[in-house]
Amino acid sequence: MRADYHVHSSFSFDCKAAMETQIERAIELGLDELCFTEHVDYGVRSDWDGPSEGAEPEEKKKHNADYPRYFAKLKDMRDRYSDRLTIKTGLEFGVQQHTIPQYNALYERYRDQLDFVLLSVHQVNDLELYPPQLMEGRTQDAYNRLYYEELLAVARDFDHYSVLAHLDVMRRYDPAGEYPFEKTRDIVAEILRTVISKGKGIELNTASWRYELCDTQPYRAILRLYRDLGGEILTIGSDGHRPERVGGNYDEARAILRDELGFRHFCTFQHMKPIFQKL
Repeated sequence: MRADYHVHSSFSFDCKAAMETQIERAIELGLDELCFTEHVDYGVRSDWDGPSEGAEPEEKKKHNADYPRYFAKLKDMRDRYSDRLTIKTGLEFGVQQHTIPQYNALYERYRDQLDFVLLSVHQVNDLELYPPQLMEGRTQDAYNRLYYEELLAVARDFDHYSVLAHLDVMRRYDPAGEYPFEKTRDIVAEILRTVISKGKGIELNTASWRYELCDTQPYRAILRLYRDLGGEILTIGSDGHRPERVGGNYDEARAILRDELGFRHFCTFQHMKPIFQKL
């Protein structure tokens, strides 16, 4: 089983790739399963009030995924490609403490249609990580502390997700360079304990190769800590916004989990329930 569980299409504000193009690439790579995880970022973006097809790029940036059209398109794709690829329905929730009620309402509205939800923190107090608004006027210690404190609070107070996406995503955008894991070990451990206690998981995000980070995302040290704390639920996702990035470095990531870190399984999801697959 080979499954990419973090893929975007033109239903996400920052992606131009047609869903068909992403699917065809997954089939070309020999993937068995693909989960689309379109962006939702309340606080900085609103839901569509009308049809989004053909929207201008600048208008698109203001809005979350067009849910009715997204779910309808996925049904069409499953009907068209069912003999070649399993396609799952997901969303990527960019949650902040003050937007939790909106995500609770959204999840209740569409829970019967969802297989999978990524939990991310893309903003703190509506300040973006990219472009680096959160970093402006703050020290590296200060903005990293704000990010991890927000992630911990959200992981504690929000329940409607499957796994944490790119846990140390700050490393991608930090203008001061990569922030050492040793400085965040205690709060990361608390985040991981919270995730595990809720029966949730984390992802290995293979975009670390694309961003030329010094290590996997999250760090191998975080993955080891997750394992040592008893964490078992893991997904592998490319964060692919272009066809050439779908399934990126999948086999390397899988080998790291299995051969270096001692994990035996990764997960796919069906109706928000993990299914353990052999690495």
